[in-house]
Amino acid sequence: MKTTFVSFDDKPIRLHIWEAEAPRAVVQIVHGMTEHAERYAEFAEFLNARGFTVAADDHRGHGETDPDTLGWCAGDMFKDTVRDEGGITDFLSERYGVPVILFGFSYGSFLTQSYISAYPDKIAGAVIAGSSYKKDAEVYLGSAVAGLGCAFRGERKQAKLIEKLTFGAYSKKFDDGEWLSADAENNAAYHADPLCGFTCSYRFYADFFRGLRRLYTKEYIAGLDKDMPLLIASGALDPVGDAGRGVKKLYKFYTEKAGMKNVALTLFDGSRHEFLNERVRRDETYNALLAFFGRIADASANRSS
Repeated sequence: MKTTFVSFDDKPIRLHIWEAEAPRAVVQIVHGMTEHAERYAEFAEFLNARGFTVAADDHRGHGETDPDTLGWCAGDMFKDTVRDEGGITDFLSERYGVPVILFGFSYGSFLTQSYISAYPDKIAGAVIAGSSYKKDAEVYLGSAVAGLGCAFRGERKQAKLIEKLTFGAYSKKFDDGEWLSADAENNAAYHADPLCGFTCSYRFYADFFRGLRRLYTKEYIAGLDKDMPLLIASGALDPVGDAGRGVKKLYKFYTEKAGMKNVALTLFDGSRHEFLNERVRRDETYNALLAFFGRIADASANRSS
């Protein structure tokens, strides 16, 4: 089912919903950069069959929300998208009357990192997937390049240099040049999709890096619910997470510096970035996430009874 969610600034956001009968909880998917919600249909249908309704929006500058301006949208694309997700959670909570669990992937994982500090009371738990601890020179260099690009080339201009420095570097880590996954069918479908693989604007990246700089601060830590169930999940070969090193730093941040008490870390062996779309060990991947969602749904049900 597709519907339109009207956000805080009257921006229409395309929302995709896969409904389960008598859902135990709702899984709200926050998709990655240069993709869209419908890529999660197979995972959503898997969860539907096991009692979870799934909802995913097409973010600002993405998918059917902004098909004519892919990679660009007026405003602060990162901060405004986090606000969109908070509003969507409220909509889902009111509509279904069950707990909402956030699942953020890649770019969506950084939106989710921001979300859990801004809106800790809205959700029952979260998955930060395909992510990393991003407090390094790359963030500040990217921010500088994006700012210069906006100033001298224009904020709508495609940020091909940033794309080369990031995605281009990731591709070089694999002999086949495919960093998203080792699954040829998945990669071919991504490359053939007109709503995937576009180059984001300098404005997008300026907002993105600004959003990253707001993470991991004292103010950020103060906003976290220290008891929230949190799963950090990544492909063991994912270059975004530096083949597990950046993911482990993120886990260490939340458990040691931020003092969160209910954090788990899972690395999926043999998987690159899009671990949901790797055909190898698919059952293991899906069931690991299902188990996490199930524990949250069961705990919420027990508290309500």
